[in-house]
Amino acid sequence: MSFKIKKAAVIGSGVMGSGIAAHLANAGIETLLLDIVPSELNPEETKSGLTLESPQVRNRMSLTALKNLAKQKPAPLMAKSRVAFIQAGNLEDDLEKLSDCDWIIEVVVERLDVKQQLFEKVDAVRKPGTIISSNTSGISIEAMASGRSDDFKTHFLGTHFFNPPRYLKLLEVIPTEDTKEEVVQYIKDFGENILGKGVVLAKDTPNFIANRIGTYGLLVTVQEMLKGGYSVGEVDSITGPLIGRPKSATFRTLDVVGLDTFIHVANNVYDKVDGKEKEVFNIPAFMKIMQQNGWLGSKSGQGFFLKKGKEILELNPDTLQYEERKKLRTASVELSKQTKGFSNKMKALLYSDDRAGSFLWKIISPVLLYSAQLKDEIADDIVAIDQAMKWGFGWDYGPFETWDAIGFTSAIEKMETEGLEMPDWIKEMKESGFSAFYKELDGQKIYYDRNEYKPVVENKKIVHLSALKAQDKVIKKNSGASLIDLGDDVACLQFTSPNNAIGLDIIQLLNESLEEVNRNYRGLVIGNQSKNFCVGANLAMILMEAQDDNFFEIEFVIRQFQQAMMKVKYNEKPVVAAPFAMTLGGGTEICLPTAKVQASAETYMGLVEVGVGLIPGGGGNKELYLKQLKGLPNDVTLDLQQIANKTFETIATAKVSSSALHARELNFLNHQDGITSNQDHLLHEAKQSVLSLSQAGYKPPIREKVPVVGETGYATLLLGAQSMKYSGFISDHDYEIAKKLAFVIAGGRVPYGTKVDEDYLLDLEREAFLSLVGEMKSQQRMQHMLVKGKPLRN
Repeated sequence: MSFKIKKAAVIGSGVMGSGIAAHLANAGIETLLLDIVPSELNPEETKSGLTLESPQVRNRMSLTALKNLAKQKPAPLMAKSRVAFIQAGNLEDDLEKLSDCDWIIEVVVERLDVKQQLFEKVDAVRKPGTIISSNTSGISIEAMASGRSDDFKTHFLGTHFFNPPRYLKLLEVIPTEDTKEEVVQYIKDFGENILGKGVVLAKDTPNFIANRIGTYGLLVTVQEMLKGGYSVGEVDSITGPLIGRPKSATFRTLDVVGLDTFIHVANNVYDKVDGKEKEVFNIPAFMKIMQQNGWLGSKSGQGFFLKKGKEILELNPDTLQYEERKKLRTASVELSKQTKGFSNKMKALLYSDDRAGSFLWKIISPVLLYSAQLKDEIADDIVAIDQAMKWGFGWDYGPFETWDAIGFTSAIEKMETEGLEMPDWIKEMKESGFSAFYKELDGQKIYYDRNEYKPVVENKKIVHLSALKAQDKVIKKNSGASLIDLGDDVACLQFTSPNNAIGLDIIQLLNESLEEVNRNYRGLVIGNQSKNFCVGANLAMILMEAQDDNFFEIEFVIRQFQQAMMKVKYNEKPVVAAPFAMTLGGGTEICLPTAKVQASAETYMGLVEVGVGLIPGGGGNKELYLKQLKGLPNDVTLDLQQIANKTFETIATAKVSSSALHARELNFLNHQDGITSNQDHLLHEAKQSVLSLSQAGYKPPIREKVPVVGETGYATLLLGAQSMKYSGFISDHDYEIAKKLAFVIAGGRVPYGTKVDEDYLLDLEREAFLSLVGEMKSQQRMQHMLVKGKPLRN
């Protein structure tokens, strides 16, 4: 049987339910959001003269949830307009509407009896073949389906999203013994390809994979803190990025999650296990008092940390008083910071006997051992466990990858000297001569499983540039970039400079890549797999040259950048940009002139140069103006001033998109550009875009002159800036930057409607850029950004 999810329903409109509904809406899925009918009026409803029969009262729960979606931070919706995909309703008046849904997701209170009663109602109205799932984090999936029809049982499974659903990648899929294999595979594919998730198959055990191990690790950390007399701040200072974990580390993570939520999840395991495991899941007394006091973390204003003014205080677990936040500094911590490579950093820490090393060994080694003990109980293999921890808890390396990093044999020997018992499969693995959980074989990652290595099976859309490099697929490279063969006669230009900053090295290889592609390939992808796509030009280089009054060098670099962007735009073979995450300044300028942009759903685009006292210098002003000009529907009357105004506002206020959907609204993308929901698939889909353009007989755009608003339009643009200056919203220097920007967008001193060529506009842009680089206040802004990492308003 084939499945297709066109319409979904989410039952339960709390933070999690509405978040799932929002993410379905992000993917363009029409979604019905249902909740219970209120039993009494609230004061506002009474004042408005409503009754319990009024639709807005009966749908109050889901309607309130929809309103809250617009206020929540981080934003659950990728664009506010996506709320139109969600229809509010209630479980009495709208239950029959479930018969039109292809996927029904339950997200109600964590009580088995409530869920069973709900599923009895759902079973009575659903159409045969409809997929039903529960987002439970701890109740048995098998038990929920008890008493249901055979068709219900075969189409029922657990789909455990992590909060917030838009941002956390993990989706645990938990089938029952009755769930059809094709249902499991379809939801897995749908989760990966449409919702952009990293999907892991889990077994129907308490808290499944990530919460089981993650909660264990957090509680071990708390208990070791109390035993060793460490402070909350000290623990957080060494359990974050230092060991490949998120910046929120341990206690900041608990504050964000909410102590009440964490305790509920921990109790799920505590109630179902015994022995030493039960002891670990017993919540420490001081945390129970915190819960009673309502010190739940971020949502209550205080938890393990309390912000007073600009100062952040930490909780003393012994006195329950807030104190000055402390950090742990030891020799092993300093050595780790100076050491390159995760493996070397972790060895420097975990095999040290100082206060930090000793603590980290005592909290990490139990998690490694616990993961090994649970392997067959909670998952099919070690890969699922590692992926769950990386995607659900933001770890850079999963437990078994971490074990490899600190040395498979060395870690075992250290654990055994401490009297810890290895699981039988680990003993067997070691005795058989295996010395690592993972290895690389011909660029393919393989993992240990039952006395042999097996290939890590991934979605075919996943491309690893590092693996292609290992397979000698590099066509050419220099200090700032590499040109890599993606296969099927498509090449990829990968930035490799620090922070992917654009300098002459990248520009040089871009020019060479276009020549190579035109000779031997069907097209080019510009993409990489760093933390961010590109956060702009090499600002340090520009500032250094400006301070040396070397404006000839700056002019040369900017001219080279502009010319390279024109070559990209008019290249005979298609060029497709594949941006993701931070795509700022020059990063956006690289995308704008390409034949097509294939953007990750989480792409934050913006021409933000005004923040460092400049304007875009690589053609971004012209290209954003043209993107809007050419993106107008045929039946819309051309209004040059309106387009100039919008371009000016977007650049002058340094607007940055909050997603690829929002980037469309800001005109950084148009509807011909593609959006990829799963960033792991981005290079594959960008490559497919190149092939599609090539097969369609791609021809570069014809060079045309650009109509501009000229002098009268320039005056109009300045009016808005003057108003902001006189109102005190912008400084004198902001106004000077705005004047330069307005002159460039207006096309200089020409009559309204004059058609000018692109080179003329680039000359205006370059001249304005260079004049601003020479300004002391702009140099101060550049310096401040480089040192402080944030804009200066001077």
